[in-house]
Amino acid sequence: MKLLVFHIGPDRYGLPLRQIQRVLPLMQLKRVPLAPHAVAGLMNLHGQPVPVIDLARLAGYEASAGHFDTRIVLADYTLPGGAIKALGLLAERVQGVQEIDPAELTDPGVRAAPFLGQVSGSGHDGSAGPGMVQLVVLDRLLPPDVRDALFPEGAA
Repeated sequence: MKLLVFHIGPDRYGLPLRQIQRVLPLMQLKRVPLAPHAVAGLMNLHGQPVPVIDLARLAGYEASAGHFDTRIVLADYTLPGGAIKALGLLAERVQGVQEIDPAELTDPGVRAAPFLGQVSGSGHDGSAGPGMVQLVVLDRLLPPDVRDALFPEGAA
């Protein structure tokens, strides 16, 4: 399975490539007054507004910093009714694509964040030793209140 690997805070995470439309450079976002804390703003994608979530804020960290390798990952987010919407994910220190063996994925046993999934210990973190990569489960990423604020037409 191929993953796009990036950081949330100090740790490495991955999103399956099949859920990603494209990876964009960091760009100016339109702020959204009174938006939930994790909403970084709206990006203009060919004249269409696309909400962008700051993954660091969503995970309880400080806002993502604008590093040279900070990117906006444009992903396909599936609403509970099955509709698919474009969602931008502000991700720090995007490292690139990594292949992992799905047979090596294990359940971490920790359920603190519902959007975090299985863990692979087969990845490399850029140092001499192996590094863990935890999967982000895109369809569980947004809490219901944030999802309904961003996509009111998909609210139950």
